[in-house]
Amino acid sequence: MMEYSILFITILFLIGFAGSFVSGMVGIGGSIIKYPMLLYIPPLLGFSAFTSHEVAGISAVQVFFATIGGVWAYRKGGYLNKSLILYMGISILLGSLIGALGSNLMKDDGVNMVYAILATIAVIMMFIPKKGREDIPNDEVSFNRPIAAGSAFVVGIGAGVVGAAGAFILVPILLVVLKIPTRMTIATSLAVTFISSIGATAGKLMTGQVLLLPAAVMVVASLLAASLGVAFGKKVNTKILQGILALLILATAIKMWIAIVG
Repeated sequence: MMEYSILFITILFLIGFAGSFVSGMVGIGGSIIKYPMLLYIPPLLGFSAFTSHEVAGISAVQVFFATIGGVWAYRKGGYLNKSLILYMGISILLGSLIGALGSNLMKDDGVNMVYAILATIAVIMMFIPKKGREDIPNDEVSFNRPIAAGSAFVVGIGAGVVGAAGAFILVPILLVVLKIPTRMTIATSLAVTFISSIGATAGKLMTGQVLLLPAAVMVVASLLAASLGVAFGKKVNTKILQGILALLILATAIKMWIAIVG
């Protein structure tokens, strides 16, 4: 049983705050940043280390609450494509539930390998030009249903394993592959991500992979920090920050690949 001192809880809060602030600032999913922070920072400071399963469980709960606000903000304006949300949402819910339940059978190295794969993809995705087709009215947007459903299912499995949202992969798929307008992509990806987090959170809770107090601390920190990060990001050159962040994520992925292979 892990003991939680005031100092340890404060460290968790700062990890959640910093991770959500940075993710809000540069527009990349928070879990891809907070996963390695939760895994490596506590033991570096002399505290007990979380297992990969525990980190994934904490991340899943945090993502669930973090996406609610985003979906609520876009509830008006016609940017939530209900048909697209239905096709991708059902698929990603099934995928994330399968991933979350299946992760309980995986060793820590297996969970870390899925993170390393997702992190490597995330770095690549950060530099893909993200521009949808802006000349289509919202009520006339169409998409390839099999591709939408199939891609969401695959993303959901990976997201369910590591407790991530998968938004950093969903957004380029919506923009580049499905050719969805940018504002609709942002709103719709948040809704699909929220649905994904339901499956991931349910699977982690059902298999006892969630530590409730650390998860609650991360949720509070994330809700406070994300909007501040978005506001700050509008005032700075995020391209430079994005490049630095991409290198850090890549370095983390390489560190995990070395540990797994070694």
